[in-house]
Amino acid sequence: MSTTIDRGAPASGRTDSGRRGSHAMRWWVLVVLGTAQLMVTLDATVVNIALPAAQHDLGFSDGSRQWVITGYALAFGSLLLLGGRLGDLFGRRTTFVTGLVGFAGASVVGGAAGNFEVLVGARVAQGLFAALLAPAALSLLSVTFTKPSERPKAFGIFSALSGAGAAVGLLLGGMLTEWTSWRWVMYVNVIFAGVALLGALLLLAKPAVTERPRIDIPGTITASAALFAIVYGFAHVESTSWTDPVSLGPLAGGVVLLAVFVWLESRVAHPLLPLRLIRDRTRGGAFLAVFVLGMGMFSIFLFLTYYLEASIGYSPIEAGLAFLPMVAGIVASSTTAPSLLLPRVGPKVVITAGFLVSASGMALLARLTLDSTYVVHIMPGMILLGLGIGAVMTTAFQGATAGVHHEDTGVASALINTSQQVGGSISTALLTTIASSATADYLASHKPGAPTVAQAGVEGYTATLAWGAGIYVIGAVLSAFLIPNRALAPSEGEPVIAH
Repeated sequence: MSTTIDRGAPASGRTDSGRRGSHAMRWWVLVVLGTAQLMVTLDATVVNIALPAAQHDLGFSDGSRQWVITGYALAFGSLLLLGGRLGDLFGRRTTFVTGLVGFAGASVVGGAAGNFEVLVGARVAQGLFAALLAPAALSLLSVTFTKPSERPKAFGIFSALSGAGAAVGLLLGGMLTEWTSWRWVMYVNVIFAGVALLGALLLLAKPAVTERPRIDIPGTITASAALFAIVYGFAHVESTSWTDPVSLGPLAGGVVLLAVFVWLESRVAHPLLPLRLIRDRTRGGAFLAVFVLGMGMFSIFLFLTYYLEASIGYSPIEAGLAFLPMVAGIVASSTTAPSLLLPRVGPKVVITAGFLVSASGMALLARLTLDSTYVVHIMPGMILLGLGIGAVMTTAFQGATAGVHHEDTGVASALINTSQQVGGSISTALLTTIASSATADYLASHKPGAPTVAQAGVEGYTATLAWGAGIYVIGAVLSAFLIPNRALAPSEGEPVIAH
C-alpha cells in the first residue's frame, strides 16, 4: 500500500512544471474558498434551529419535518463523487462558480417558499449544488497551495472554517430566527455566495484544459445510487427502527451497490474514483479519520444542543454561544498544529493525539447532569473537543489530498466530504437509537414524575456523548495502526491560463 510513482503518487517532483493554480493573489483566493466552505458548513446546522418556526409558518407535520434536513443530505451525499469528478474534468473554477450561483438561487427559493413542497425542493437543490461546490473548494485549495512551506497554513485556516462552521451555524440560526425570520437562514446564503462569487470571478485562474473529458457513466450511476440508498436508509432508521424493512432494504442494497462500484472501478479505463487514491496508506487512513470524525461531530452538535435547550433551558442563541469555546479550540489547533506539531511529530501522532483529546472532552461532557454549570462542567469539555477536532481535521484534510495529481484532486476532495457525510448519517441513526434506549430504560426503572422525565432526557443525551468518546478512541487506535508517520507530500498544481 505504499506510494508509487503514478498519477496518484506524490506530485512534488512536478510542481514547478507550470502546473499551478496559485499566483500572487493566492491568499485572497483562500479567503474566497473559505467563505464558500463556511457557507456550506453553516447550512448543515443553521436550518435546524429555524425548523420549528418554519413548521409553524408553513403548517407541515412533525413527521414531514425531517425531510427538510434529509432532502439536503440525500442530494449532497449521493452526488458528491460526481461533483468532484466534474470539477476534475471540466475545471474546478467552472464547477465552483456554478455551485455558488446554484446554491444562492436555491436559497432564495427556499427563503420565499410558501409551502412545504417548495421548501424541500429548494433544500434538495441546495444539496445538489453543494455537491459541486464543496469538493471544488477543497480541490482548488489543494492545487493552489502546493508549496510545502505554505500548504499547512492554508489547510489550517480552511479546516478551522470547516470545523467551526457547524457550531457558528447554531448561533447564527438562533439569532436570525429570533431577531428576524426563519426565512433569513436561507437568504443569508446569498450574502456569502455573492462575496465568494465576486472573488472567484476576479481571482481564480482559468484552467488550461488539455484533455477531452470522459465520464464513467456506469460508475457514476452505481456510486450515486449506493450513496443515496445508504443515506436514505440511515435517515429512515432515525424515525423508525433498525428492523424496519424500509430501512434495511436500502441499506442492504447500498452495500451491494458499493461492492459493484468497487468492482467496476477496478476495470474501467477512466474510473469515477481511481482506486489508487485509497490504496495509499496515508490517504486511506486520512479518509477513515474523516469518517470517524464525522461520526463523533454529529453527536456533539445534535445531542449537546438538545441537552442545552431541553434539559437546562438555554435559548437557541444561548446554546449557540455555548459552543464558542469549542470554535475557539478548533481555530486555535487548526491554525497551529500544521506548522508547529505536524513537522515535528508527524501525521500519525497528530491525528491519534487529536482523537484522544477529543475523546477526553466528550467523556467530560458525558458526566453532565441537570445541575451542571457552564463554566465548571460544560466549557472545559467544549475546549478539549475543539482542540482535538481541529488537529484531526486539518491533518486529515492534508493527508487525504497528499501527493494527488491535479487530475484527481476533485474526486479526492469529494471523497473527504463523502466520508464525513456517511459517517454522520450512520452515527445520527445509531446514536438516536442509543439515546431513545437509555431514556426508556431510565423511565422504566424509576418512579414516574417530572424530575424523572427530565433526568431521563439527560441520561439519553449523555449516553450518546459517552459513545461518541468511544468512537473517537477507536479512531485513535485505527489511525495509530494505519497512518504512516511520514511527511505529507504536496499536491500538484493544475495547468492554468496565464493572466
